[in-house]
This record gives sequence, structure tokens and C-alpha cells, in this order.
Amino acid sequence: MSDPVRNDPTPLRRTVLYDLHRRSGGRFGPFAGWEMPIRFAAGPVAEHLQCRSSAALFDVSHMTVVDLHGAGVLDGLGALVPADLGAAPLDRVTYSVFTDDEGGILDDVMITRTAGDGARLVLNAATTDADLAYLAERLPSSVSVQPRRDLALVALQGPASEAVLGRLGADVGGLTFLQASTVTLAGHPVALSRSGYTGGDGFELALPAGAAEGLAEAMLADPAVGPAGLAARDSLRLEAGLCLYGHDLDPSITPVEAGLLWAVPKARRHPAAGWRGAAAVTRRAEEGPTRRRVGLRPLGRRPVREGALLAHDGTDVGVVTSGGYSPVLAAPIAMGYVRSDLARPGTGLDVRTGERSEPCEVVALPFVAKQYRQ
Repeated sequence: MSDPVRNDPTPLRRTVLYDLHRRSGGRFGPFAGWEMPIRFAAGPVAEHLQCRSSAALFDVSHMTVVDLHGAGVLDGLGALVPADLGAAPLDRVTYSVFTDDEGGILDDVMITRTAGDGARLVLNAATTDADLAYLAERLPSSVSVQPRRDLALVALQGPASEAVLGRLGADVGGLTFLQASTVTLAGHPVALSRSGYTGGDGFELALPAGAAEGLAEAMLADPAVGPAGLAARDSLRLEAGLCLYGHDLDPSITPVEAGLLWAVPKARRHPAAGWRGAAAVTRRAEEGPTRRRVGLRPLGRRPVREGALLAHDGTDVGVVTSGGYSPVLAAPIAMGYVRSDLARPGTGLDVRTGERSEPCEVVALPFVAKQYRQ
């Protein structure tokens, strides 16, 4: 999972855990302007299965934590996203999207409401600069936008994650999916949430940058934990049917086509709801989308990547946006957008990649059932 072409002479950035990854056998590649571990010695399939069966530690410090403070945070942010932030309880993580006037998705974002009507955001690496400029332009001048460069971000994912943190002194057993808290981990205060982008149980932890290497080493010293890179993170999120911005989401796609209308609460699903794009998204939801995001199962053994989706008569009816191999299913899987009348599970299509065509079948998402702690 790396940038397909890199002609930018700008040096790649490195996270504070770069040296630890080197010592742990990480193999690196460029991703969104960062030199990131794509895999470790065990390989992406083993790392994927380690996460599903026990626990895996991912460095996600290329993403940016941003704190919003000041008068008007919730109202200002509420004008940019469909989430009903005023109704969200403190220390609750909410998945939402920035949208343009036509409802197109500019980015997806995790938002946690914090004390004093503040908010914490986690921004995608590839869109951080654009998102920060957007926030600065659109939020009231009374709102302070503070990128937390003093923090590293890691994701400890898998069914053993709670026990691992418990052995390091953090009591997280009372947290359910999307709840956040501050705990003491190996003597350091750490903000964490019971969340992640693998479809399984786990935690995302914002570590003090100066202590991040020692804390990550402490987690990796647990026999239940193995290091994992971006390749495994990609296959895990694909199995769970989760979108990757720049592939499955972009400004040409609204939450309606993407199957993300669940992230638009009913109280905010009307033209006058006050968030940018509300009228367009409401209209699209009422009319019904012309295309829908679907799961795809190639019928052969060859994984498919981005490419055109064809009806059996050769008509172009959609596009594959993500594809790869599912270690749990031991089979290739993919996601894409297809004309709405062909989005029913069981529909047969063909994927054209270059000169080749591979038969596939539309299937329901997710490919592997989510295992969140409810």
C-alpha cells in the first residue's frame, strides 16, 4: 500500500517511531508524503491474521490529531459535517465527513467531543494540509485550530488488545466501541479511544511523542502483540468493508452513493439542517443514487485492483475502487461503485484491468463480520 508513482522531490517525513520500525525489521515505502512501514518480517498475511486472532500494533502517526478550542467550536464544526455534535456525549468518537456544496466528500474524519465544548479531530495524512486550510477558512475566528505535533498516534488492534493494555496498567475494560478516555499507561498519561479501522476490537492511542518509542516497545514486548504495517491495515479495512479516502471516497461521491447515510442523523437529514451540502445530500437520498458502493468477489484466484466494471454485454457500468486478498477468506475481494440496478448481491459482472477481464459477483458488505465491543 504505497504511492503508485512518486516524482515529488520533497523528502519523505518520518514518524517518531521510525527507528523502532527499523529495529523491528520494517520494510518501508512512501505513503502520503511519509516513509512508512509497509510490512515487517512476518509479512502482510501473517500480520493480518495476528490482528484478527490476537493483537497487532500499527503506527498511524502520519495522521494528524487536531484540537479545537474556543467559542463556537460545536456550531462552527457542525456547519461543516452532518454529525449532530451538540447531541454527542463527551468523550464519544463520531465518524463523519467534510462535504462540499454538492455533498461531495472532501474527507472523512473522526471527531471526539471534549470538555468545554471543544473537539478533537483525526485527519487523514493525504488531506491534512487541505483539511487544516479548510478549517482555518471556514471556522469562526474565535476557534483555535491546534495540530498536536507533540503526539504520536498508534493503533493497538485485535481481541487481545484490552488484556495487553491491562497488563501495562491501563483499565480499559469499561469502554465500549467509540468511547474515549484518558488512562495511565506504563506511567504516562495517554488519551485513547476504543476504535480503529480494522473492523475488530482495539484502541487508538495518542502518545506523548517523547515517550512514544518506550510505550510502543512496552506493547510490542507483550507476547500477544506483533508489529504490523500499512499493507495489513489495508487488507483488514477492506475485509471490514471500510472506505479509504482517495480510493473509495472523493468529491465526486456523496454519503448516499457511498452507503454512509447512517453517518447523517435523521435530525440532520433535511435541506435546512445547516451543514454544507445538506440540501444536495437530502435531495440525492430522496431521489435515490444512480450508483452504489458494493462488495465484489472475483470468481478466480487473481486479486483485482482498480479498474472498470462491465456488464456481461460489455457495457461500462461502474468501477473497482479497492481490491486485494482476504487472508481470512483465503480469496480475493474488492469494493467499487456500480449502477444501482446492478447492485443486488448475486449480480454477475466483469472487471477489466488493462487487457484482461475477470468475472466477479456483487456481494453484501462487510466481507468479514465486525467484532466491535458493544
